[in-house]
Amino acid sequence: MRGASEPQTSEGAALRKAAQGFEAIFLRQILASARQTSFGGEDLFGNQASETFTQMRDERFAEIASGTGAFGLARQLEAQLARVLPPAAAAAEPASGKG
Repeated sequence: MRGASEPQTSEGAALRKAAQGFEAIFLRQILASARQTSFGGEDLFGNQASETFTQMRDERFAEIASGTGAFGLARQLEAQLARVLPPAAAAAEPASGKG
């Protein structure tokens, strides 16, 4: 693994951004699916404003989680896809610990 202080190439930086974006989309889908679960009761606060707020909160959570590497999916995707980049682009390979 290369040191985190090395400058990133444009391909490596684009790869990291794409991996984080994929992780954010994936997390949003998981949260949306979880929210659709019904336990048979009435939703006391089920109005349009509440649903919009919940969706916005979930989107922001997904962005933060993917940006900080909390779940690690982006880091794993980046490491896997970095293997097909040319050697110069691999300088932006994910550093261990943060992703």
